[in-house]
Amino acid sequence: MKKELKLFLVMALGLLIIPVLGGCGNSKKTTRAEPSSWETIQKNKKVVIGLDDSFVPMGFREKNGQLAGYDIDLARAVFRQYGIKVDFQTIDWSMNVTELRNQTIDLIWNGLTITDERQKALTLSEPYLTNQQIIVVKKSSGITKLADLKNKSVGAQSGSSGAQDIDDHPQILKNRIKNHDPILYDSFNNAFIDLNANRIQGLLIDSVYANYYIKHMSNSSDYRIIKSNMPSEQFAVGIKKGNTEVKQKIDQGINQLRADGELKRINQKWFGK
Repeated sequence: MKKELKLFLVMALGLLIIPVLGGCGNSKKTTRAEPSSWETIQKNKKVVIGLDDSFVPMGFREKNGQLAGYDIDLARAVFRQYGIKVDFQTIDWSMNVTELRNQTIDLIWNGLTITDERQKALTLSEPYLTNQQIIVVKKSSGITKLADLKNKSVGAQSGSSGAQDIDDHPQILKNRIKNHDPILYDSFNNAFIDLNANRIQGLLIDSVYANYYIKHMSNSSDYRIIKSNMPSEQFAVGIKKGNTEVKQKIDQGINQLRADGELKRINQKWFGK
């Protein structure tokens, strides 16, 4: 009886081990190859770009759900030169570097500001656009200058260069505002909702976003723009650290668009003359 029981237990354990080993084998098959190498991108004829799809006019969804924007047009124009299709993937912007490191995307291309921290974590393309941080307030608030934001609630996007600027230059804004810290939002859309509801009295935001967004709002005259006195910024493409070949191809592609006039056409489409 003991011998039969022992044999039964051995067989039962064997049945348990088989599917576990099978699962290990399947996990190896699903491991992705290095996605951000130029060789792999060329071979697959596809590149995956991560973006915040609410960042107008750089990359956003229109009413029909289609992606549009300056960076959408620019990325497609660059990779069209190499016969490579561009797929866009919406990501949590505060996790953009992590998404790149985890190989779920090949590039970050969505109004990515060059900062010291990002230069350490990423390889960056040459800058292709200059941006300013500004503060948007409601005219009805009576706020007309930075000093008026004393003890007021101010918003910023989580993981944005604006949020970083608040910490890096505390004398400009951080030391003035309520609790000496901004209220962070996952998107500027949500921040505008709170601004309209007076839950915050100011919003630190990219000028390229604010100018386009406010221009297309029915109540655009309700807002006032205040200079933030933060340093000007430059946008670049975020590439996995050390991947210089992808950087070279992107830089060459943008320079070619500049030379043949296509970059000027894209600029005028989204920002006017």
